Amino acid sequence: MSANQACFPVATMARVLGVSKAGFYAWLHRPPSAHAVADVALLKRVRTVHASSRQTYGAPRVHAELRAQGEKHGRKRIARLMRDGGLVGASHRRGGPTRTQRDQDVRPAPDLVDRDFTASGPNQLWIADITYVPTAAGFLYLAVVLDAWSRKVVGWAMANHLRAELVLDAMEMAVGQRRPKDVIHHSDQGSQPGFNRSSQRLCDPTAAVRQRSRPAFSS
Repeated sequence: MSANQACFPVATMARVLGVSKAGFYAWLHRPPSAHAVADVALLKRVRTVHASSRQTYGAPRVHAELRAQGEKHGRKRIARLMRDGGLVGASHRRGGPTRTQRDQDVRPAPDLVDRDFTASGPNQLWIADITYVPTAAGFLYLAVVLDAWSRKVVGWAMANHLRAELVLDAMEMAVGQRRPKDVIHHSDQGSQPGFNRSSQRLCDPTAAVRQRSRPAFSS
């Protein structure tokens, strides 16, 4: 009734809901209970812990952090306050980012390095992969290309999707910066739709990229 006072008369709402106007006004001016006041104070501390974790802690970890600080509260109470306050932790178990998987119907490319990830000089062996980064706006995907000799990132790209252009952008940055003559590009055998076809344009006279597997990535 309080939330709809601006839209409907109190008398009408009381009649529809079967309550008295006097009872509503008594409730409206009644001071909050001690439990409600304690909930407000606890929610402030919960918000502090949640913000300190960069909004990654869920109810179990917030509860554990408060216990470590000497506060004793029920875990269900913490969960209720976080739910009422719109606080959500980052979860990598359910509803997390999409990962790529190997395409079982496609024959994998030959292994050009035979699990030997050493190199005697720069731009001989590049190693590529994808991972994900939780942010306040959701998960972002990061594709990287590393030089096996220097262990330096020579190309990278970030996006909110796992489409082919993500890994192509990382590869093109590496090729544009290093201009290799003959380099082995090594990745796992996850599949990224369209990347196998699109990657052929990277194999030009200025950068002969030989790929160890289907040119796709997985974290």
